[in-house]
Amino acid sequence: MSETTQTATHGVLLTDVAADKVRSLLEQEGRDDLRLRVAVQPGGCSGLIYQLYFDERVLDGDALKDYGGVEVVVDRMSVPYLEGATIDFADTIEKQGFTIDNPNAGSACACGGSFS
Repeated sequence: MSETTQTATHGVLLTDVAADKVRSLLEQEGRDDLRLRVAVQPGGCSGLIYQLYFDERVLDGDALKDYGGVEVVVDRMSVPYLEGATIDFADTIEKQGFTIDNPNAGSACACGGSFS
């Protein structure tokens, strides 16, 4: 009898534009063993801050979702805070970088880096 492990999934959405940017960054790094990790940590002026970074690890309890070859990983504690959040990539005169639109954020700071 073989044992299968069920990996949890999450409700974070990665837009096509953001997925393309992640793919391009990974190609520049020459790595195909990294995934995009999204987490919420205590801190910032509003109480919680987002973390967005590349990670080669998959930890116990992580939730995974694949977007055309780009894996997005969320740790078990961050899943409820990020349910329904959308990660996009902006490339305008005003700003360039990844953005997180989170319906769970009651209030956010002026810089957009933390929420409560």
